[in-house]
Amino acid sequence: MNIEGQAAIVTGGGSGLGAQTARELARRGARVTVLDINGDAAAAVATEIGGIAARCDITDAASVEAALATAIEEHGPVRLLMNVAGIGSARRIVQKDGRAAPLEDFRRVVEINLIGTYNVTRLVAAQMAALPPLVDGERGVIVNTASVAAFDGQVGQEAYAASKGGVVSMTLPLARDLAQHGIRVVTIAPGLFMTPLMKELPEPVQATLAASIPFPKRLGKPEEFAHLITAIVENTALNGEVIRLDGALRMAPR
Repeated sequence: MNIEGQAAIVTGGGSGLGAQTARELARRGARVTVLDINGDAAAAVATEIGGIAARCDITDAASVEAALATAIEEHGPVRLLMNVAGIGSARRIVQKDGRAAPLEDFRRVVEINLIGTYNVTRLVAAQMAALPPLVDGERGVIVNTASVAAFDGQVGQEAYAASKGGVVSMTLPLARDLAQHGIRVVTIAPGLFMTPLMKELPEPVQATLAASIPFPKRLGKPEEFAHLITAIVENTALNGEVIRLDGALRMAPR
């Protein structure tokens, strides 16, 4: 699909990989709506790229419906959905004091990363399915964000790995389900990237993490993530696939 002129939604667009995705789509001529639970961050990115912003809780149907309505009112029907919003988590199932990990922590991560992704996808896909087809009968492109933790989850990443593993596992069924409507679904599983959270770590820790990557021996750049998203959008043959973007990294147990 040609990106120029298309209306796009980016969840988690207020920072990190989502913000860079919004910038790259706008640079290529898309009309971008930035969604984020942090409304101020979303507004800042939207102002920077000439898009619009909406505070959105991706786990809440009414919140997503309102954000989608705003996007359509301002930019027209949405053809591109980039599901980047998510949270991290690291908590051993048996804690140092011997107590079991709180169930609510696990539930919250799955609710945001997996159910939130599905919630936005179902609502935007229903809108896409009603649009007139473009070249090759295509109506829309949905790109989800998983993680290498879906395959190489480390100690304490039970919730995070399970949530991202769910995103990986629903990629093919979503692509098969939406094929009749001309909607493609692809997932990116990024490795270690230089995000705002990573920047908070001490530089020696960042260097150690970078050294664990076979090649290139550095942390991934948000620009590389955003570039892959645009390549997926533009390559109609890519569908139902999960792409690791990790420099051949395989995470150690801890």
